[in-house]
Amino acid sequence: MLFKSTMVVLGAKASKGSFNGVSFDKTTIFYKADLQEGENFVGEVGEAMAWGTSDNFQKIKGLEYPLVADVTLEQVSNGSASRMIIKELVPQKATVAQAQK
Repeated sequence: MLFKSTMVVLGAKASKGSFNGVSFDKTTIFYKADLQEGENFVGEVGEAMAWGTSDNFQKIKGLEYPLVADVTLEQVSNGSASRMIIKELVPQKATVAQAQK
């Protein structure tokens, strides 16, 4: 199932290599999320979400952070737990213009 949203991207990290003979290649996006409402919660936190391979990191590496981006999210499951992944991330035009200064 796909969802469209806007998120504040705080940063990104690319990881590529192998560990114990298992290859990995991914980009992790760190974004701003609100804490749930309640007596023992206040403010915002940074959360992480997967965005494809390390090639995606190159698309946003030179931009200024934090940035606002339009994203397409997909809910995926392994049969016992579900999570959201980023399918597409497009920085909003104002952010791209700032990064080119």
